[in-house]
Amino acid sequence: MRKMLNEILDIKYPFIQGGMANIATGEFAAACSNAGALGIIGSGGMNAEKLEENIEKAAKLTDKPFGVNLMLMNPDTDNMAEVVARNHVKVVTTGAGSPGKYIEMWKEAGVTVIPVTASVLLAKRLIVSGADMIIAEGGESGGHVGEMSTMTLVPQMVDEVDVPVIAAGGIADGRSLTAALALGAVGVQMGTCLLVSEECPIHANYKEALLKATDNSTTVTGRSVNAPTRIIKNKMARNYIRREREGADRMELEKFTLGSLRKAVFDGNVDEGSLMAGEDCGSLKEIRPVETIFAEMAREADEVMGSMHFNLVREDK
Repeated sequence: MRKMLNEILDIKYPFIQGGMANIATGEFAAACSNAGALGIIGSGGMNAEKLEENIEKAAKLTDKPFGVNLMLMNPDTDNMAEVVARNHVKVVTTGAGSPGKYIEMWKEAGVTVIPVTASVLLAKRLIVSGADMIIAEGGESGGHVGEMSTMTLVPQMVDEVDVPVIAAGGIADGRSLTAALALGAVGVQMGTCLLVSEECPIHANYKEALLKATDNSTTVTGRSVNAPTRIIKNKMARNYIRREREGADRMELEKFTLGSLRKAVFDGNVDEGSLMAGEDCGSLKEIRPVETIFAEMAREADEVMGSMHFNLVREDK
């Protein structure tokens, strides 16, 4: 029997809170850890000094394990990697590059290294570099996405790598949690469903847009310049896609979206802001405490697994 993520990390539930830039503060990470998951500080938009401040805040607010997400394209990554090691953070998740040059330092500090990837080939390279686990993120997720769906990526990842695999992308309730575990994952990472938690620090307008979302409310921008990002359809998204079709290059499109995430998160500008969200946003119906979200997911998953008594083969046929 495989060892589940909550057993590996010594937490209540096999859940990781996604390290969402400008959203996953030290306070929010601590709230998620206190509720039974592994809270993650999202360092996107931070420098080393700001990251250390958030680590200190989280440490004051929880005695449970928490982690840090590093986007490796950040120009201050070298310093932030050192901050993670010096503070003996429990877990570091990484994206947008290889953390190979930091892994020895992190391992010496007792840090568990879990890269996020949408590719089996890249996962294998990361494991050679020393990754302890892999987060396999399907294209249903919000923010920067790959091409494969969670349903197809996770089982292939499980079959091809020799470390535990955590599923991410489109997981918002007990049914999707059950599906991820059935695919071979040891746990899940969640982001979109936590945006509508009471503790999440995004603007109320952003939360309202998520609650109004339907199954067809998201789109992917940036495919033409190799920077695919899933967001809720709005005025900014439509204008961005129009400029893509007209042949705008990556530099022009980056200028077009400069500061758009902050507009959504802090200003509540749902027309011109980048409302990052996964395809599961259509299933979000109410604002609840993170503790309730986690407990309900676990309860529903237990009920689903307990009710799965199907006759898949008719012996008389």
